[in-house]
Amino acid sequence: MTIQINRRQLMLAGAALLVARPSFAQSTIDIEMLNKDPDDKKRRMIFKPLIQVVQPGDTVRFVSVDKGHNTQSVDGMLPDGAEEWKSKISKDFEVTLTVPGFYGYKCTPHTAMGMVGLIIVQGDGMLDNYEAAKSVKHKSRMQKVWDQIWDQVDAEGLAQA
Repeated sequence: MTIQINRRQLMLAGAALLVARPSFAQSTIDIEMLNKDPDDKKRRMIFKPLIQVVQPGDTVRFVSVDKGHNTQSVDGMLPDGAEEWKSKISKDFEVTLTVPGFYGYKCTPHTAMGMVGLIIVQGDGMLDNYEAAKSVKHKSRMQKVWDQIWDQVDAEGLAQA
C-alpha cells in the first residue's frame, strides 16, 4: 500500500507539529542599549528591558540604539556550560542561549554607571546557578543596580522552577 501526500498536506502536517510542539519554534528577542530610557528620562545608560526571560534556543539580539555601548557576560554569572560573550562597541550583537539559568551581563564602558542586565533562560536546571549569580559582588553603582534586579526577580517570582 502506497500513501501519497501532496505538498499542501505536508505543509499542514508540519504546521500542526509546530503548534503541538511549540518548543521547536525559537524566537529572537531584542534588548536595547540606550543612553536614556524613553519612558523615564532620569534613567540613563540602560539595557531595556532590564530583565528578560527566554526559552532555551532563543536568540537575544542586543540592539545598539545609541552608540558607545556593548554587551559582555559577567564573570561568575553564567550557568555551567554556557559560553561567555563580548560584543564590539556600537554594534548590534546576537547570542543564542541554550543552557537554562541566570545570565548576568554589562556594558563595559558604562559598568561604573550601573549599565547591567539579566537574562533568565527557563527550563530544567534553571535554578542551578541562581545563588552563585546572586552572590557575585560588584563595585559601586553596579552593586546597587544588581540588588534592585534581584529584588525584582524575587518579587515577580522569576526564580521559581
